Amino acid sequence: MNQTLPPGLYIVATPIGNLSDLSPHAAAILSAADVIAVEDSRVTAKLLAHLGVKRPMLPYHDHNADHVRPGLIARMAGEAVALVSDAGTPLISDPGYKLVRDARAAGVNIQTAAGPCAAIAALTLAGLPTDRFLFLGFLPPKAGARAAAIAEVAAVRTTLILYESGPRLAATLAALDEGLGAREAAVVREISKKFEETVTGTLAELATRYEGAPPKGEIVIVVGPPGEAAPAGEAEIDAALREAMGRLSASRAAAEVAAALGLPRKTVYERALALK
Repeated sequence: MNQTLPPGLYIVATPIGNLSDLSPHAAAILSAADVIAVEDSRVTAKLLAHLGVKRPMLPYHDHNADHVRPGLIARMAGEAVALVSDAGTPLISDPGYKLVRDARAAGVNIQTAAGPCAAIAALTLAGLPTDRFLFLGFLPPKAGARAAAIAEVAAVRTTLILYESGPRLAATLAALDEGLGAREAAVVREISKKFEETVTGTLAELATRYEGAPPKGEIVIVVGPPGEAAPAGEAEIDAALREAMGRLSASRAAAEVAAALGLPRKTVYERALALK
């Protein structure tokens, strides 16, 4: 007999590949939930069949979320509602956060069954720094918007993680190379499945590899942080000082330039006096 779940919202992470990655905690919730909010009922039906259970399912995705959400919130007052995505942890690149936000505002009990996440799994496989990372989801499909999105994070000194589809992979890697420069990266696909693959190299090398040969499967791109910036040269310091001293005293100009270029103030001030 299935356990009885208290009313509320249950955020359930599902496998991203191997079905055995489903945790016992997640399996217990899916087996007992009064209704499961799903991205695609056909995908979730396969998971439920693996568990040997049948539960009511209600589609909840980008196209119907605003319409369905109020009814789901109302049901949570007396029923256990499980939220799943097709694969991995809900709320990562899907509209689930709005359901959690509104459920919390309504005073609903919210619990999570933690589990697989493609972004984190790819990070562990990439061999790139993991102490700080930024998840970007999917970049915009149009070239101009994509370039603008890349420019926004070009100066961020952290590893970047993003999702992509096979047909767009080469173009996205080329755009990343153009916008971020020569960086180490990894293309990780089919995580936790039979044909799991991690390919590493520079962004330019990876763009060339996949040009005209788009891979199949779910894909995560991991991009390493930028290298250390080269120290400012004498010409750059002098140019910055001349511009600043056109507006400020030598002392204040030196302070401004030292802060901007990450240099000792005393050294920059001595150079300002020499120029003056």
